[in-house]
Amino acid sequence: MAGDDDFAAQAPLMREPESPRNSIDDNSFISEEGQPTSPSAFIWALSVAAGISGILFGYDTGVISSTLVSIGPADLSHPLSTLDKSLITSSTSLFALIASPLAGILADKCGRKYVVLVADVLFVVGALWQAFAASLISLVMGRSIIGLAVGGASLVVPLYISELSPSAFRGMLVTLSILFITGGQVVAYILGYVLAQRAHGWRWMVGLGAMPAMFQFGLLLMLPETPRWLVKAGHENTAREVLMKVYVSDTNTTAERVLQDIKREISEEESTSKLIHMTVPGDDLWPWLTQFQHRMTELLYIGGNRRGLIIACFLQGLQQLCGFNSIMYFSATIFSLLGFTSPILTSLSVAVTNFVCTLVALLIIDRVGRRAILLHSIPVMIAGLVLCSVSYHFLGLPGKDVNVLAQIQSATYSPWATFIVVSLIIFVCGYAIGLGNIAWQQSELFPLSVRSLGSGFATATNWGCNFLVGLTFLPLMEYLTPVWTFSVYALVCLVGWFLAWKIYPETKGLGLEDMRGLLRDGWGVKESLDRPASPRLRVS
Repeated sequence: MAGDDDFAAQAPLMREPESPRNSIDDNSFISEEGQPTSPSAFIWALSVAAGISGILFGYDTGVISSTLVSIGPADLSHPLSTLDKSLITSSTSLFALIASPLAGILADKCGRKYVVLVADVLFVVGALWQAFAASLISLVMGRSIIGLAVGGASLVVPLYISELSPSAFRGMLVTLSILFITGGQVVAYILGYVLAQRAHGWRWMVGLGAMPAMFQFGLLLMLPETPRWLVKAGHENTAREVLMKVYVSDTNTTAERVLQDIKREISEEESTSKLIHMTVPGDDLWPWLTQFQHRMTELLYIGGNRRGLIIACFLQGLQQLCGFNSIMYFSATIFSLLGFTSPILTSLSVAVTNFVCTLVALLIIDRVGRRAILLHSIPVMIAGLVLCSVSYHFLGLPGKDVNVLAQIQSATYSPWATFIVVSLIIFVCGYAIGLGNIAWQQSELFPLSVRSLGSGFATATNWGCNFLVGLTFLPLMEYLTPVWTFSVYALVCLVGWFLAWKIYPETKGLGLEDMRGLLRDGWGVKESLDRPASPRLRVS
């Protein structure tokens, strides 16, 4: 098509409209607004209500670890094989991968809150479906429904909180939702330990996941949409009312400034969209498809948006390829094979470490900064993985041409098994303080017009890598040996550290409307580090 040829020629030159706010040469991407001293009660209530999805997400992650060692041979008609366990675990990730980009489109069309409400319904249906599963296929189907819910909620909840939070506390409030995830994992391990002693206790484990979803559904019906989505949808007065509740420490001056900045950003984005509409032909019969095509063009061909997408996908991919969730999914299985008498209770030590260190991250993320935390925490992860690999080596396992998992299970308890637990706790500590929550700050990397779409693709990257790791972890342990499996994860983290050092800028204190300027002409690392600490930091 001629139109496509014209666009291909123009796309590399496409730039955002010039604006004084977008220049980073003189730090003018920092706008002038006063900062509240603490989040309002309204913001805390919104963040806690939205964060219940984190409990659901974390509970599902933790409960599958206990479930896999609690399902009896007669529960699903046959004992679970390594492949069966991998399918049960990875089906959730696969359907979360499918749901994430679709949820991003739906969040733009219908609103952020709407997607969370749909996810709650799916959480309830999936939990009950699993509880009554009588076959492997039925259990996998229930896990797949949960995957759709997790994919939507994991995308939209950080987005919802980001768009409502003052920038001075945005990192902390998004991390609060991650803290809820780790809390859900702790609850899952505790219930798993208690219910594992009962006949068919695993059915109660998975079924109880419906309760928080029903509670959150009722709460969200009373909560508002984000002001940024409201302004974009033409509900300016409603957006102003929400902002006045967010910024209650002054005479509504800050709320009005934030509203004007949102309107200014939308105006700038509309100027960019007009250029895209002129260069990308549309189809009047399928307006929704045309709109999606234009958004994709804006995301991929505008330099700042593309760089934001690369950073977000990189962090989400690294978060999974480092192997963390494989440890959470299969920790009880690992500790059972290592000869611990109570593998679920031993797994609880890992979950508690995750919770406590995430709490530390919540307290320091807006003070220390995302980049600084990430670059200091990844080496801790590497140290834990290397120690784990060394411990497995001295455990005296056979070569990779025999069934390693069977050899571990038949071996007697060794003190090196305790070193493995310690090494995993060190790894989880580094992960929880840094990568575990910083990757979910992804929404701040995108302007409003492509925020849902960009976050959707980044979340899909997370779940795609989660699916890959969940499907391959046990086979790698069995055929590559644990020594090399954890060595590979350590190598991934090492490569990730260098990439983070190269391309990830410091976003502490920047408003959502200011990221356009930071990433416009490059990765913005130097500019973000040179930015002076100032009370002029934006609070939108």
